Amino acid sequence: MSSTKYDLIVLGSGPGGYVAAIRASQLGLKTAIVEAEELGGICLNWGCIPTKALLKSAQVFEYINHSEDYGIKVKDSSVDFNGMISRSRGVADGMSKGVTFLMKKNKIDILAGWGKVQPGKKIEVADKDGKKTVYSADNIIVATGARSRNLPSMPQDGKKIIGYRKAMTLEKQPKKMVVVGSGAIGVEFAYFYHSIGTEVTIVEYMDRIVPVEDAEVSKALERTYKKAGMTIMTSAEVTGVDTKGRGCKVTVKTKKGEEVLNCDVVLSAAGVVSNLEDCGLEDVGIMLENGKIKVDEFYKTNMPGYYAIGDVVSGPALAHVASAEGIICVEKIAGHNPEPLDYGNIPGCTYCSPEIASVGMTEAKAKEAGYELRVGKFPFSASGKASAAGAKDGFVKLVFDKKYGELLGAHMIGANVTEMIAEIVAIRKLETTGHELIKTVHPHPTMSEAIMEAAAAAYDEVIHL
Repeated sequence: MSSTKYDLIVLGSGPGGYVAAIRASQLGLKTAIVEAEELGGICLNWGCIPTKALLKSAQVFEYINHSEDYGIKVKDSSVDFNGMISRSRGVADGMSKGVTFLMKKNKIDILAGWGKVQPGKKIEVADKDGKKTVYSADNIIVATGARSRNLPSMPQDGKKIIGYRKAMTLEKQPKKMVVVGSGAIGVEFAYFYHSIGTEVTIVEYMDRIVPVEDAEVSKALERTYKKAGMTIMTSAEVTGVDTKGRGCKVTVKTKKGEEVLNCDVVLSAAGVVSNLEDCGLEDVGIMLENGKIKVDEFYKTNMPGYYAIGDVVSGPALAHVASAEGIICVEKIAGHNPEPLDYGNIPGCTYCSPEIASVGMTEAKAKEAGYELRVGKFPFSASGKASAAGAKDGFVKLVFDKKYGELLGAHMIGANVTEMIAEIVAIRKLETTGHELIKTVHPHPTMSEAIMEAAAAAYDEVIHL
């Protein structure tokens, strides 16, 4: 038994766990964090950060291939696939080292090993040699994250049927790839591999790609992807994958019947599943609901002193959500009075090209909720900055409540829209009306002018359309 007693131990060092630990330390709590792999969790090491590095490499390659559009001639460009992978891993390693620095700066103890919660507010940590040490704390936060969902029809083998982790570290670029699922992970990897020369087919079970987005955004992305040469199959289901030969034979069930696709690699991108196994939850008596840890609005479980945040609780499986939950959780533990998180005002970003960003209700959801609407849309084809940048694809769409002028939702597709969505989140947080947004002067020329113009379009005041 370790003699060390903590105010807080966090199990998992992803963007929920490490942020919670830092905030706890800032508030004067003696804190430790438990991690079996790299500090930073999936997001920094195998998710958000290294995928964006890959996408940037793909974007640079596309710029080079279209350099003549900008009056520049470039000869003999080619893809160094291993170089792209190496750069991505280097970026991830750098970020992980940054988290290690932050732990030291904030005097947070790093307990390296596999952690299991135990009754009596304790955590057992088994290091890489199998040595087990038990630590105690007044409060324990479970932040063990999630992993790629394994579908019964296509079990991942890490070679021919892969998840997102392997997709970032393939030894060789595939000639043909089938991507199953068209959420953020699916369309981002589809863009990356297609842009560097892989023949890509996307198979989506729902009737449109990026199905959580506004229907007009889905149509726009599908149109762009098809124009670029990708094959899109919607209302389609993979019923089996034969991996016996050199490649894969993917059986896809569609409305027209069955079709067999040949490829080198199948990427399973059909969502994630929470990491709840072998964490000791059953021993403690922590309650689950629909495959997630059940918590209250401040992330308390049914067992006193035990909390949970991030992908192991219900809500969007997003890094920024986990971070916000972690801060709220530890502020409550420290005796502060934080506001519960408003899950209706969480931005979602997809970093394909063109990018997608959204927050709040889609037009369809707002109508279903009974609102009478004002909808404004401004295309980037009418934006001076977008024209100058050679990025005229896409639009900003704003959905307002007609009665009170409340901004119910925003949906964007285009270059840099993931950098623009925060304005909308702040506007909704401050309960700004459509008229106030129209009168907010935006700098010219910028992509963000499209937000003001879309608001003006909703009220029949648009200038540049």
